[in-house]
Amino acid sequence: MPTSTSFQRTALVGVVLVLTLGACGQQRASDSAAGAGASSSASPSLPGASPYVEPGAGDGAPHYNENNAYRRTGEMSPAHERDAEREAARIEPVLKRLWGQGKWDPETVRAALLELGYEEGDDALTVREMFPRFENNEYYTPEGAMVGLRVHPDACVTAFVQKSNYGVQANGPYPETGCFEPLYGH
Repeated sequence: MPTSTSFQRTALVGVVLVLTLGACGQQRASDSAAGAGASSSASPSLPGASPYVEPGAGDGAPHYNENNAYRRTGEMSPAHERDAEREAARIEPVLKRLWGQGKWDPETVRAALLELGYEEGDDALTVREMFPRFENNEYYTPEGAMVGLRVHPDACVTAFVQKSNYGVQANGPYPETGCFEPLYGH
């Protein structure tokens, strides 16, 4: 008899496992009622989902605007915005010429902009290498230069020149990084 009892227990465990594993991924009646209308995005009809979505929130995530505040530029006064746009218009042809010549290293870019009469420093012109990027499981620093020009305490010119392109824009300063757009934090 001990053999048959052992066999019965083994068979019972096997049946329970088959039933349990066979039910994986199947929707039960109680699940289908709770999940009716569910989609991959958050919906106020789902239990526990927040009905509030911040205005202007990119992906609708709670606290999106708060979490990304460090990536938004400050406000510029209209007069300072005009000054920054005027300086951007002076810088743009220089970067366009350097880009066309295939010269985008920080030293060359700095020298060309200093010829326009700008001064270097934290509250003036800053030219630096590009931010490191992550590609193929490693960080590398691409060729090119980033430019930050503080025109007024509330106004900057932010620019870059690299092998593929160049760009210049007038903007307010970033809360943590001044004229340079910060890297993503999280």
